[in-house]
Amino acid sequence: MGKTALLIMDVQNAIVSRFADEEALRPIQDALAAARDRQLPVIFVRVAFRPGYPDVSARNRSFARVAEWGNMTESDEATQIWRGVQPLDHEPVVVKRRVSAFAGSGLELLLRSMEIEHLVLCGIATSGVVLSTVREAADKDYRLTVLKDACLDNDPEVHRVLVEKVFPRQADVLTVREWLQHVG
Repeated sequence: MGKTALLIMDVQNAIVSRFADEEALRPIQDALAAARDRQLPVIFVRVAFRPGYPDVSARNRSFARVAEWGNMTESDEATQIWRGVQPLDHEPVVVKRRVSAFAGSGLELLLRSMEIEHLVLCGIATSGVVLSTVREAADKDYRLTVLKDACLDNDPEVHRVLVEKVFPRQADVLTVREWLQHVG
C-alpha cells in the first residue's frame, strides 16, 4: 500500500477568511486529528511569496493581482496556517509559489525523503490547489485519495463536478469518515 501522508493545503488565514462559517472547516480538522491519532505523517502547504514578489510574473493573471494587493509574503499574517489546524513542531510546512503544492516548493524532495507513495489531499480550494495537485501528483505516480468533504470551494457546482467526475479518474474520492474506515 505504501507509506501515506495527509497534505493540508492552503488552509491559511487569507484563504480561510473567505469562508464565514468555520464549521465548514470541521472535516479538515477531523482529518488532521485522525492522521495524528494514527501517526500518519502530516504535511502543511501554504502559498506565499518573497518580499517584493520577484517570483510573480506580470503574465500570471492570478498572482500578478496578488502582488498588486500585497500582504501575501512569507511573513505576512495572511499566509500563516489557520489557527484551527496549527502544525506540530515535527510536522513540515511547505511554502509554494504557484497553485499546485509542488510548484516552487520542496514538496517532492520531502515526499521522496519520507518515502511517501500515497497522498491524502484536503484543502482550499477544490478548483485551485486540490485540482492542480491531483493532476501533478498523478503524473508523478503517487497513489491519491481526495477527501471531498475536507475540500472547499467558493463555487459548489465546480466542487461537485471535480469530486464526482474529474478526480475519480486519478484518485479515490472519499469523505473523511469513509477514509477513516480504510485507515483503521
